[in-house]
Amino acid sequence: MRKSRTKTFLVILVPLISFLLAGDNTRDIYKQVRKNQSLINDVYRHIITNYVDDIDLDVFTKMSINNMLLELDPYTTYMEKEEKDGIEMLTKGKYGGVGIQIGLREKQLTVITPMDQSPAKRAGILSGDKILKIDDQETDDYNIDDAAKMIRGKKGTEVKLSIQRFGETELIDFILTREIIPVKDISYFGMLDESTGYIRLTRFSRNSDEEMKAAILELLDGQMSELILDLRDNPGGLLNSAVNILDFFTEKGETLVWTEGKSQKLNRKYVSKSDPILPKDINIAVLVNQGSASASEIIAGTLQDLDRGVVIGRSTFGKGLVQTVFNIDRDRSIKVTTAKYYIPSGRLIQKPGYLPEGILADSLEEDSLFHTKGGRVVSGAGGITPDHEVQLDEITPLLSASWRQGLFFNFIQKQKMNYATIEDVEKDTSLIHLFEKYLHSSDLDIYMKGENNYLSMKDKLMELDSTSIQIQGALDILDSYFEQIAFNQFSKEKEILSHYLLVEFADYFNGEEGRLRISSREDKDIQKAMSILHDPVVYESIFLPQ
Repeated sequence: MRKSRTKTFLVILVPLISFLLAGDNTRDIYKQVRKNQSLINDVYRHIITNYVDDIDLDVFTKMSINNMLLELDPYTTYMEKEEKDGIEMLTKGKYGGVGIQIGLREKQLTVITPMDQSPAKRAGILSGDKILKIDDQETDDYNIDDAAKMIRGKKGTEVKLSIQRFGETELIDFILTREIIPVKDISYFGMLDESTGYIRLTRFSRNSDEEMKAAILELLDGQMSELILDLRDNPGGLLNSAVNILDFFTEKGETLVWTEGKSQKLNRKYVSKSDPILPKDINIAVLVNQGSASASEIIAGTLQDLDRGVVIGRSTFGKGLVQTVFNIDRDRSIKVTTAKYYIPSGRLIQKPGYLPEGILADSLEEDSLFHTKGGRVVSGAGGITPDHEVQLDEITPLLSASWRQGLFFNFIQKQKMNYATIEDVEKDTSLIHLFEKYLHSSDLDIYMKGENNYLSMKDKLMELDSTSIQIQGALDILDSYFEQIAFNQFSKEKEILSHYLLVEFADYFNGEEGRLRISSREDKDIQKAMSILHDPVVYESIFLPQ
């Protein structure tokens, strides 16, 4: 009876809404909704009552909803409790957990770093600890998301982690009480040199603008005269946080971004409400890449449109759609794309092709060229195109293999007790030779350029004639060739391997700050930003109309 009453209520509600909105078009829409809903209900009823096998109704319903939403953009999704928790982490700026960053190393769940003042840190969990069990359940088949869901939970509840530690033969059990863990959006800020400030923003949650304001003010106290804002691999988050941050950089009254949707309440213009806290004479460089999306693109694109900063790196992801979460019940909700956002030049950041062809009632056409406040031409083809594009070096074979197989991380776990500080590591000239020996002793799976193509050709030749002496002789020569260049590869990559070793050691001793200080020496984006910021003539020339 309860379910039928709910259905009756919904049927009554639809014409009531139509009446309140008082539009012929709206009435037509709801008429179509009722017609198509009836069709869906009939199909559902026939499947449930007549299908040859018994069907789990909850699973079938969820599958049906997900398949329907797959025909829309990738951001319109059905969410149950676990997915809702991720949204709440952004909106509340905190979550219930034990305060560890985890990753996969050699296909095992591994503690990358325990957070300061967290239950994990106080209990003695260390970087490099491997998590073999969570609440006595083995983690062999767990991915990072699976593990995170099990480790997180309500404040005051307990979780048991069974740890394998380097040098220990027995598992170490830690019973940790979950606490409210604040989400830190700025992973690092500081001075890169005497004049250049740096801020690394990793997401946009409820606390982002407060963290950004505090970072800017502290850097200003440190005599900052240029700022690098690093938004690389920042997937976005809350629109309001992005708008509040733009307030810190732009003049009062500037249009920052606006949204357009079907509902009038979603058509909103965001304007800078206060004077900037960053003086106008401080030049800004914004770093972006293909992993910069959504709110990151709003920041980069708006500063570009207002000629307030130079954008450096590679073209961004291209997500210009706004989502609204509608609760279905306590544990379930649906996240729906309800609007598009536009930046000051009029650009829609969303890249085209986000909907399947033919699903739209009307075609969409967007302009491709726009102009900044000062008259520069900027692209509107989706995403943010940098003012200065930086091409990254190709990842070398040995470096790639070492990263992929977690050899840097494992080597540091073996050697870390030999050093007290990162300065001790920097002074050790024998370190790279120790790493070379470690690589030779490892089962290193390395493929040289062209080797995969060769192996494919080799298989085809052996299928053709596996007994041919001529073919076998030629293959032996090629095998020896690839073995030789692989053997000589270390000397070619020695310098870059030394750099990344130092970066990883710096991360172990000093966390994100240490990693950044060392990696910035070879970071092409940061180096390009500093060269532009340090040359006022070059910087100003970027903003001249073409």
